[in-house]
Amino acid sequence: MCPTGTSTAVLRRDAAAARESDLRPAFDVIDADRDGKISKDDLRAFYAGFSGSGAPEEDMIGSMMTVADANEDGYVEYEEFESVLPGQSGGSGVMEEVFRVMDRDGDGLVGFEDLQRYLKWAGFETSDEDIRAMIRLGGGDENRGVSFDGLLKILAV
Repeated sequence: MCPTGTSTAVLRRDAAAARESDLRPAFDVIDADRDGKISKDDLRAFYAGFSGSGAPEEDMIGSMMTVADANEDGYVEYEEFESVLPGQSGGSGVMEEVFRVMDRDGDGLVGFEDLQRYLKWAGFETSDEDIRAMIRLGGGDENRGVSFDGLLKILAV
């Protein structure tokens, strides 16, 4: 028990739930078939939706899976996904790669059109004003876009 009378197990559970709610939207976007785990097919679909040249090479997809699939079952479950994000133990920058794919012109910002294309691909119906509001929420300039940190703020909502 902690001094407030709350079990430390409850505090750990609540902290884990809060962390999951912060990262779950990003996981759900990559989990194209919505089965609760990321497969090679999900990664191919994700990249095909944003990459001008189509999906990356099979060896790149395989490398991503190898890095994230700790239990080697061929899928990346949420806990594995969470463990490879920046700021988590052993973070490898998976979300930085997602940002890079979304940043089609490579200027270091996800702009209005980038975000609009991404949201449409992910199946979210949004108005132009919704997208502008998201960019503002991420601390970005409506005319230029948001940085990587700004995108993380948007996805955490």
